[in-house]
Amino acid sequence: MNRPARLAAAVLTASMAVLMTACGSGGGDSTSDPIEGADSGDGKTSASPAASTSPGGVKRPEITLSKDFQADFQTWTNSDPKLQAILNDGREQLRAKYAAVINSDLNSQAVAFYSSEATQVSARKWIKQFVQDDDDIIGKVTAFNPKALISDTGSGVLFYCVDERQASTKNRKTGKVVKTPDKPESVLQYRTRLDKTSQGVWKTTSVTVVAGGCSR
Repeated sequence: MNRPARLAAAVLTASMAVLMTACGSGGGDSTSDPIEGADSGDGKTSASPAASTSPGGVKRPEITLSKDFQADFQTWTNSDPKLQAILNDGREQLRAKYAAVINSDLNSQAVAFYSSEATQVSARKWIKQFVQDDDDIIGKVTAFNPKALISDTGSGVLFYCVDERQASTKNRKTGKVVKTPDKPESVLQYRTRLDKTSQGVWKTTSVTVVAGGCSR
């Protein structure tokens, strides 16, 4: 990649302090400790879902990635249905952004579906970088070690890691491929907060991305 952590969401919309408050931890400055009460489950990689209808009757958008790009979500399961719902919608918010880049779609309805107004702004700024440069994304990213919980205020908190070292950008006109650096900084930690809508969708309301925040 031609920029550090290029695939990461470059615009941060929440601080660590806000997220840790949502966790009910009372603060703390560690970036590597697990979230108290979170359970990442023991399942294997889940298949990419198509459009579906939730028990509340909400039809979720179909998100399709290209054959040249794979987003592998490892151990993305939880025995608690409520926490699994957070995992599912948090995963789809990230997949929606990847799909928007692949399709050069600045007005992606899937991004809007899974993101609050505030996080839509930052997501679209990130997508716009690729559209302006006429870059596609290829290769593979691996999302792993998810930690989910519901805070005392009812918000969802989801931390997870994304390894981008097998991903690249490819210019649509020239075909030039720029690989993501094989460095610790290319393994990112996502710290997100989600709020549940009246339709039962866990929308991402804040995102912080820390380059090198995870090891693998």
